[in-house]
Amino acid sequence: MIPAAFTYHRAKSVDDALRLLAEHGDDAKLLAGGHSLLPLMKLRLAVPELLVDVNALRELAFVEDAGPEVRIGALTRHHDLANSALLARAVPLLAHAAGTIGDPQVRHRGTLGGSLAHGDAAADLPAVVLALDAVLVLRGPDGTRDVPAGEFFVDFFETALEPGEIITEVRVPKQNAGWDFQKFTRRAIDWAVVGVAVAGDAVALVNMGATPLRATAVETALAAGASLAEAAEHAADGTSPADEPTASADYRRHLARVLVRRALENSRT
Repeated sequence: MIPAAFTYHRAKSVDDALRLLAEHGDDAKLLAGGHSLLPLMKLRLAVPELLVDVNALRELAFVEDAGPEVRIGALTRHHDLANSALLARAVPLLAHAAGTIGDPQVRHRGTLGGSLAHGDAAADLPAVVLALDAVLVLRGPDGTRDVPAGEFFVDFFETALEPGEIITEVRVPKQNAGWDFQKFTRRAIDWAVVGVAVAGDAVALVNMGATPLRATAVETALAAGASLAEAAEHAADGTSPADEPTASADYRRHLARVLVRRALENSRT
């Protein structure tokens, strides 16, 4: 399919990108990896008049040690997350999950900020940052603000980003507890039918509702002293998975219980 005509601008700085977003409002879209936006444009489900290419903004691509946390630029590619020696030591859950996304082509183009801004409940990294209690740094016309990951994902493809704002970095606490990441896919490069991210006693779910979710019933059971198997039985509590021909809601609930138990057990070994 062929997208509608649009104007292309390669941003020279973050301020340049913010200026264009302010001038053009909803008619402008940021372009980083493009894995979500370009397919929508080809289907004409998204028809921006202006594409603001931010790929030249190298100040948004970094992984830095910041004492008790790691600062990660929004333009950092999945490949760089997966191959960061710092993340491998300090936040191994994020490094591992990034290395499981798609194929090498996807990992070399996709960005952390783009994945989070898209807000897809079927994506891996939104659930991972939820489990890690990360904080997203948003910058817009009124300055910079910090939004905890637990408050960022609002509804189906809806996030806390305000008009004219962009994600500039993500701050992730260093891990000091066991972790695991599990997902079930129809093919290796597909979106997860269901996925699970575990960091200590924090559990987050992929593709079990309109947004990435914390499995609060599991976390509550663990805090009350339940066994891992008992806690995992609550994995689907409070969720609303999609009911589709390829994977029914009941099947997804079953997968959530299986994968949560597996992830909890692996995180303790």
